[in-house]
Formats: sequence, C-alpha cells, structure tokens
Amino acid sequence: MTETAQAGADSRRIARLALGIAVIGVLIVVILRLAGNREAAPPVPATPQADVATMIAGLEQRLAANPNDVEGWRMLGWSKVQTQRYAEAVRAYARAATLAPGQADLWSALGEARVLAAGSVGPDADQAFAKALAIDPKDPRARYFLAVEKDVAGDHRTAVEDWIALLKDAPAGAPWAESVRALVVQVAGREKIDIAGRLPPPPAAPDGEAVATAAIPGPSATDMDAARQLAPSQQDAMVRSMVDRLAARLANNPRDAAGWIRLMRARMVLGETAAAAQALASGRRAFAADKPTLSQLDEAAQTLGVPGG
Repeated sequence: MTETAQAGADSRRIARLALGIAVIGVLIVVILRLAGNREAAPPVPATPQADVATMIAGLEQRLAANPNDVEGWRMLGWSKVQTQRYAEAVRAYARAATLAPGQADLWSALGEARVLAAGSVGPDADQAFAKALAIDPKDPRARYFLAVEKDVAGDHRTAVEDWIALLKDAPAGAPWAESVRALVVQVAGREKIDIAGRLPPPPAAPDGEAVATAAIPGPSATDMDAARQLAPSQQDAMVRSMVDRLAARLANNPRDAAGWIRLMRARMVLGETAAAAQALASGRRAFAADKPTLSQLDEAAQTLGVPGG
C-alpha cells in the first residue's frame, strides 16, 4: 500500500473510532438509566447474543404492527448499528427520516449508517448529511463526516479547519469532542498543518466524584420510552451488549479516564464488583505515569465503592 493510500486508510479507521465514541454517550446513559429503574434488582446474568437478537426481533414485530412509529424505527436503526448490521440500519433510519423529515438527527444518523455500510463517505451519505445541515446547520455528526470526506480526498487543511470549527461549537461535555481533538492533532501533525493556538482549550478535567456521578449526555425522552417498552429480559440483553462494547473500546483506546470511570460505574450497577475492580486496574495501568488522572480514577472508585479503590 502506498503512503497516500495508507494515510487514507488511517483516516477512515480513526473516523469510525471518533463516531463510535460519540455513540458511547448514548449507550452508557441507557445502561445507567435502565439499570437505575430497577432498584434492588439482582445482578444481571451473562446474556447470550441470541437474547439481543430476540430483543431486536421483538422491536421489529412491534414496528410491523405500527409502521409509523418514528421512535421505534430510530431505536431499530440504533440497535442495528450496535450489532454491526449496517445495511439494515440504513433501512431503519431511512424509514424514520421519511416519517419525520424535519428531524436533522435522523438524517445525520442515516448518513452515518450509510458510511458504515459502504466503508466510506459517498454520494448517498452526502445527500443525507446535506439534508441534516439544511435543517440544522450545526448538526455535529453531519459536519464531522463531511470533514472526514475532505480529509480522505486529500483536502486535509479544510478538513482540519472544519473539525476545529466543530470543536468550537461543541456543547459542554460533548462525548465526541476529545476524539475529534485527537484526530485534529494527528492529521495536522501528519500533514504538517500549523494549528498552534487554533484549538479551543480543552475542558478542565472534573474530579473523579463528579465524573462518577454526573449525568451523561444521551438520548431523548422518547428514546428512553422506547427502551422501557422492552421486556426486562430484553433490557438486560441491551445492557450486557452495551457494557461489553464499552469494555472492548477501552481495551483498544485505554487513554480515556472518563471511559474507565463510566465502565466502573456500569459494572457496579450490574453488581459486577470484580469486573469493576479490573476496570480500575486497567485504567491505572493506562495512566501509570499521570498522577492527576490516577487520583481522579481513585476518587471515582472510592465514590462508587469499587474494591481496591
């Protein structure tokens, strides 16, 4: 593979990672809110993948009976993305966007699903992102992916400028901001683009207790209502799948203190104290030379009651 082709492949790989992290904010809030609704519930047992399929099948049956349920189609599209069934996610999001054409986030979600299905940003995804931006010019997902397309096409400077503008518009606590910032630094360094003084300052790192107990940006109330309509066993399957995906992401990208804290919190909610302690140990290894972050992890562990914290 040529150096240029390798650079393009790297951009596409990082692009998926960054959006994957954007989705994590949605995943974890569902985990914690669903689990939090079951006071004194026993730990959730390990759930086979077949139960996740059963959950999705139940949602599909509900949509067959009520094909105009916008939020049901949104939930189905989201579920299909999480199970990496991207072509099916495209169909679900397309239905949702057709039913509610004035919702920018549905169009940008459709564009993202099309990117994942095709493995690149192409004309179909462009069309969906353009519709999202026509409704909401600041839609972050559409802006992000269109900048990715410029970077892959070789227009690195404009891509970096677009990502920096996106970061400047990012709301406080945006779960994707850290990854976009890292992407800007990597692409600018690789392409020798001067970004000195151009990035907005990163948010001050909260203390461990604040991260451990803070609300996490997530889905709308209608998203949550759709999740609550699932049977308890199906909710458990969703929870298990999401926690495992967060753990896998952190294994590949361990330099994410907030991610380790959220994983600890999810494990403790599920009653998995040993797994929570393992998450703490993994986080400590990732930040062994970073005393402030180690203190943040330890403080969060103490707040959550993680063994060894």
